[in-house]
Amino acid sequence: MEAGGRTALCVCSILFMLTDVSPDFIHVPLSIHHGIEGESVLLSVETRFPLDDVEIQGTWSHTGPSGVRTTLVTFNKETTITDMTYRDRLLFRGPNVSLLIHELHQADEGDYHLKLNIAFHNETGLVIKEERTVHVTVDVPVSTPVVEKSPSYAVVEDKANVTWTCSVERGTRVVFQWLRDNVALDLRDGYRFSRDNSTLVIAPVRKEDRGSYRCVAGNAVSRGRASRAVELNVYYGPYNLEVNSGQGLRTGEVFTINPGELVFFECQADSNPPNSYVWISKSRNATVITEGPRLEVRSYKLAQAEEYLCRAFNNVTQKQNEAQFTLVVASLGTGKEKHSQAGGYLSPLAAITVSSLFVIGCMLMFFLRRTCHPKRVLMSIYNRPLSEQKRPHRSGHEDATEDFGIYEFVSIPGKMESAQASCRSLARLESVQDMHTTIYDVIGHVPETPSQSLLN
Repeated sequence: MEAGGRTALCVCSILFMLTDVSPDFIHVPLSIHHGIEGESVLLSVETRFPLDDVEIQGTWSHTGPSGVRTTLVTFNKETTITDMTYRDRLLFRGPNVSLLIHELHQADEGDYHLKLNIAFHNETGLVIKEERTVHVTVDVPVSTPVVEKSPSYAVVEDKANVTWTCSVERGTRVVFQWLRDNVALDLRDGYRFSRDNSTLVIAPVRKEDRGSYRCVAGNAVSRGRASRAVELNVYYGPYNLEVNSGQGLRTGEVFTINPGELVFFECQADSNPPNSYVWISKSRNATVITEGPRLEVRSYKLAQAEEYLCRAFNNVTQKQNEAQFTLVVASLGTGKEKHSQAGGYLSPLAAITVSSLFVIGCMLMFFLRRTCHPKRVLMSIYNRPLSEQKRPHRSGHEDATEDFGIYEFVSIPGKMESAQASCRSLARLESVQDMHTTIYDVIGHVPETPSQSLLN
């Protein structure tokens, strides 16, 4: 059984050698180690062959940044020889051929080479060679960074430059990053960085550069650490000057107010530090009225229209800005009436209401005209029962027992302004005289009485 295993291992080795393919008898999990100064690092190697069936011989060597190569350990299965200058700091951990380095120094940084010869038992002249290289860096963890600003005082936009410097007390191969208001800064115009990003230059400073600055520092063996925030105060402005009022009606640069109204105006601009304000009457030969951001105007002291100007001045930047407007005194009404006059048109709701009332009025007039026409009223009278029609007649035929015939309604021009009578006046025939009309009864036929028929 044991002989069969050795034979299989030998055959595999010969096949690998003939096909020029590495048998991968050893494995290195990590090819790069980031070591911390003063701490240990293990260069781990895994063997993939039965150590009892082979003879091994190997060395660990170190090549520093200067290029000098030094043999650290020479070993086989029975013996380990360590360089005397490293014997207190190196531990060869056989039989898996790993190397442990204690208390790393900066000089320990570099490449570590492993050379291993593997000879199989009972196979004369069969030796397999394996080589691996592991890179080791030695770094110092980064301390909390500190930010300094030059100059330390507030600066004026477009006139001054600012230099930021980030530094650490401890740390090697430190990577720096700059933040403004917790947003990373890039290489946009106006920002310049040093080669290692430890310095930031803003030239010239602008309004947009104000904010809270900090830097973040880190390296391969420590996470990024942030500095405390440092504010950049920039003097700027005035910008975006505006004059506003909560009263009256505004149209562009024209304010319209009611006669006798007391009006307040506010002048505002974006500026650091705050501006000083001056109100000027242009209609009075540029006379200064008052100072400060607020202006009070009594309309009864004004003419029909006056021109005003608000001037904002920044004492630090030595810049100023102006906004002018015209004040007109006119009757605007109160409340919603003012807004209606200001717009110059009826609101949609008012227009709909007026239109609806107009349509309803037209329908009522049409209905009254059709229902109260004089001819229709007379026809309704004629169609009534005979009992209702018997009443004192004024046709001149008072002796007639029953009125039969044709009736004609004749309108005589008089004082009436309308050609049609109202519904009430037509219903009451007793007051037809008030309409200045005459009714003529034309009797077409008078029936004979019973006595007359007997006589005939």
